[in-house]
Amino acid sequence: MMKQFVKDCLTSKDGESYDIGRFLWVLGVFAFIGLSIYALSRGGAFDPLNWGAGYGAILGGGGAGIGMKSKTEPDA
Repeated sequence: MMKQFVKDCLTSKDGESYDIGRFLWVLGVFAFIGLSIYALSRGGAFDPLNWGAGYGAILGGGGAGIGMKSKTEPDA
C-alpha cells in the first residue's frame, strides 16, 4: 500500500512514467525539513513564520512547476 502511494506521488498522469520534477520536489521538501532539524539541533532558533514561508515557497514552486508542464505528460 505504501509502495503504491509513493509511486502515485512520483509518476505523471499515466501512473507509469516517473517524473523528475515530482522527484526533485519531494527531495527538496525532505532536504528543507532535514536541514531545519539539523539547524535546530545545533542550537539555532526556530521562527515558525519564516520556516512556514520557506516551506510554502518550496511547495508552491513545485506545484507551479508541475502545473506548467501538465500538458506535456502522457495520458493514461
